[in-house]
Amino acid sequence: MKLLGLVMAALMATTTAASAQQTPAGAGVSPATTTTFVEAGRLLADPASGVVQRGKTLVIRGNQVVEVRDGFVGDASMGKIVDLRDSFVLPGLIDSHVHLTSQQNPNSRLEVVTQSDAAKAMVGARYARRTLMAGFTTVADLGASNQAIFALRDAVRSGDVPGPRIIAAGSSVSIHGGHGDANGFRDDVLHLLSPESVCSGVEDCMRAVRTQVRSGADIIKINATGGVLSNTSAGLAQQFTNPELAAIVESAHRMGRQVTAHAHGVDGINAFLQAGGDSIEHGTYLDDQSIRLFKQNGAWLVPTLLAGDFVARIASGPNNFFTPAQTAKALEAGPKMLDMARRAHEGGVKIAFGTDSGVSAHGDNAQEFALLVRAGLTPLEAIQAATVGAAEHLRISNEAGRIAPGMPADIVAVTGDPLTDVTELERMRFVMKGGVVYRAD
Repeated sequence: MKLLGLVMAALMATTTAASAQQTPAGAGVSPATTTTFVEAGRLLADPASGVVQRGKTLVIRGNQVVEVRDGFVGDASMGKIVDLRDSFVLPGLIDSHVHLTSQQNPNSRLEVVTQSDAAKAMVGARYARRTLMAGFTTVADLGASNQAIFALRDAVRSGDVPGPRIIAAGSSVSIHGGHGDANGFRDDVLHLLSPESVCSGVEDCMRAVRTQVRSGADIIKINATGGVLSNTSAGLAQQFTNPELAAIVESAHRMGRQVTAHAHGVDGINAFLQAGGDSIEHGTYLDDQSIRLFKQNGAWLVPTLLAGDFVARIASGPNNFFTPAQTAKALEAGPKMLDMARRAHEGGVKIAFGTDSGVSAHGDNAQEFALLVRAGLTPLEAIQAATVGAAEHLRISNEAGRIAPGMPADIVAVTGDPLTDVTELERMRFVMKGGVVYRAD
């Protein structure tokens, strides 16, 4: 009984300490004790409607929006006033595809064998803050060391590290020797680097999915085809067999997880959609059948145009740091992605905003908006893809994508009108996440 009492006392102390750590780093007073009035000159509260309201005051208590009032009616005697009367205010942005714990650079291959998981988590903390400051208050991280990304996700959630809300996949489910496995090192090193989520055969792929869920994955990410940046000349076509894809999707759905697929080649795209997959990342070589399958299944496309633009520029530039295998695939796939997104949009495919940042630089995420517009989306449609669309895709519509009473106070603002010039979103001037102001230029 004495031992039980000591354990209960320790648990109570831990709970008390955790409660005391809810204030995000550098945020000052806990939002739970404050009321904030955000006076918005122009407000796109619900991008689904496209309606821009003028002269509104958002009343925020703790981490939630509790009221939207007409006029500029902030009361300094009741709380803090944030003056955004000259700004365009909209919900915090959502990036459906990032890799926070790394960023492509000339030393990327060396970092694979020199950085510990702890070091990767620290790198991720830097990039998480940079992403938040760019106006992205929610991200899906689709491929990283389990220990590093899950630790970072939990540290952001507890308020120890400033960053966006993170929906984390952890290690991608991949085939042995394919995209997502270790490639390009000597054989004994490859065995050390190969993640537990690599699999071959139906039973083993079911194990890989279940292992990822056990490890803490919020979403299952698989590599259905070859990839540009895997250091192997294995092409960009389908890599999992059809039975393996079906087993992965069924296993993920049975455990309450949606499953998204990195897929370039049309064979892998269509096979994954036929297996009941929820969304496709990249989609470079999709065809008319792909478009029919997307619409038939209600699946989402995350085009990651910024990644295609980035790899094509690096591979064709004077300072190319890719290996020969990476360069060949970058030059093949990168230039095709803009036209792919155009055809998907014209065909009525649902598009969610995602950048694959970590390929391109973290903090540059908003450059994706201009590329989406070049692909035929209107500025409003591009914003919808990064708010209500991405929220629906990630199944968090009750947590993100809109500004409304009862929703978390994730709010960003720019000076100009992004519905006229979508590149305004590259010049973020105000960021609030969960009622805490992180940026106010």
